[in-house]
Amino acid sequence: MADYVTILGSAFFLAFGICSIIAGIFAAYFGSGKSRGIGGALIIVGIIFIGLLYYLMTGYEATKTAWNLQLIYDAVIVIVGAGIGALVALGIFLAAIMKS
Repeated sequence: MADYVTILGSAFFLAFGICSIIAGIFAAYFGSGKSRGIGGALIIVGIIFIGLLYYLMTGYEATKTAWNLQLIYDAVIVIVGAGIGALVALGIFLAAIMKS
């Protein structure tokens, strides 16, 4: 049971942090006024979540905790694979829309 919680926690922190940073970059770049401030806040929140994940993985009593660096490597691979799949699907959707 602890392994499932560890995998869920690792994937959540990593995915939330990365997606928050990416959304913040888009909001700060394309937004105006308040949207830029919100984008900056999202970037900071994403960095905090990734920093928290790094701290949980390597920080306090790293040998006694259930966190495992291999889970982070696996989560990164899963997220990259999901991102590539989503981009391919989006590209096919946009191509179909543009052709019709």
